[in-house]
Amino acid sequence: MPVQKGRAIASRVVRRKLQCVDLFSGAGGLSLAARNAGFEVVAALERDPHACSTYRANLIGAKGQTTLYQNDILDLDPSLIRRAHFDENTECDIVLGGPPCQGFSTHRINGAGVNDPRNALVLRYFDFVAALRPKMFLMENVPGILWPRHQQYLDSFYSAGTKAGYSIHKPVVLDARDYGVPQRRKRVFILGVRNDFVFRGTWPPKATHGDANAQLQDDSLLPWVPASKVFSMPTLDADPNEVHMNHSNALISVFQSTPINGGSRHQSNRILDCHREHTGHKDVYGRIDPSMPGPTMTTACINPSKGRFVHPTKHHGITVRQAARFQTFPDDFTFQGGLISAGQQIGNAVPIVLGEALLRSLAKNIHSGRSIVSSEKIARNRNG
Repeated sequence: MPVQKGRAIASRVVRRKLQCVDLFSGAGGLSLAARNAGFEVVAALERDPHACSTYRANLIGAKGQTTLYQNDILDLDPSLIRRAHFDENTECDIVLGGPPCQGFSTHRINGAGVNDPRNALVLRYFDFVAALRPKMFLMENVPGILWPRHQQYLDSFYSAGTKAGYSIHKPVVLDARDYGVPQRRKRVFILGVRNDFVFRGTWPPKATHGDANAQLQDDSLLPWVPASKVFSMPTLDADPNEVHMNHSNALISVFQSTPINGGSRHQSNRILDCHREHTGHKDVYGRIDPSMPGPTMTTACINPSKGRFVHPTKHHGITVRQAARFQTFPDDFTFQGGLISAGQQIGNAVPIVLGEALLRSLAKNIHSGRSIVSSEKIARNRNG
C-alpha cells in the first residue's frame, strides 16, 4: 500500500500557473480566454473608462486577482509593471494584446490610415515586450495591417523583435469560424518566441471546424457554428445587455418589408440617395442569415446602418447580448457604459473561444518547452 500511494503521488504532475500580461485589454476578452486556458492574468492595461468598468465588473475582485492599469500605454513606464509583478523568481510567460487597429482597417481607402498616429502603438506594444521579457508574445490585429502601405510598421516591429532577442513567426490570418465561433471574422495573429526558449509544436493550432468541402478533406472537422445558435439561446429576464437601438417607424417599416432570414436592403425596395450612384455597402440594413456563421462583429455591430446587423426575423437591430454571443462571451458577462460603448467593446474583442484555442495551444508549448539558458545553468550547477 505505501508503495502504491508513493507511486500515485509521484505520477501526479503539478503545473505552476502561467503568468500573463494583457495590453490594450479592452473589456477583457483575451483576459477571459487566457484564464479559461489556465493562465493567471497578473496585469492588464486599458485606457477607455467604459471598457475598464466592464473589466472590473467581470474580471476583478471575487473573480480574479488581476491588477488593472487604467492608463494610456504611451504614459505608462513598462518597468513599473515589471517591478510590481515580476522578480528573479517570477517570470512573465506571455504578453497579449491587440493595439487599436482603426488605422489599419480594410474599410479605409485611398491611402487613409497611412501614418495614422494609432499605428505607432504597435511599436509601443513591443516596448512592453522588451521590458517584460516574456517567453512569448501574441499580437492580434486586422488583416489591413498586412497591406503594403503599412509595411514600414511591420518592418519596424520585426526589426525591434529581432534586436531584443525574439524569433517572430510570420503573420497568420485566422478565421474565427474555423475554431467554433458563430461568426466570419478574419484577424492577423503574430507570435514571437524568445530566442532562449525552445518552442515545441506547431503554430497556429489546427482548425477544428470547417464547411462541407473542408470536412471532405478532413473528417475530424466539425461543421461551422451557424448564427442560429446565437438567437436560439434563452435570454435572462434581468439581463441589462438585452437591449437594441430604438428605430424610427419609417425604418421599422423597412425591416418589415425585408425578407426574413438573410434578406438584404435592396429587397426592401428602399433606395437611399447615397446608394443611387453606387452599389456598394450591400450589407447595410440587411438581416443576418441564421443558417450560416454571422457577419464580423464590428465596433458598430448594434447599428443596422453599419452592416448586416438586423435580427433574422424581428424588426430591429441585434441586441448587445446577441452581439456578445457572436463573440462567444458568456451570458453572465455584462458590458458597462451604455449601448454604443458596449458595441465598441464587443467589436474590439477577440472571440473568447478563438482566444482559448490559441492560448491552450501556447500553454501546452510553454509547459513542454524549456529555457536553453536555464538548462545550461542547471547543468553547470550539477557539474560543480
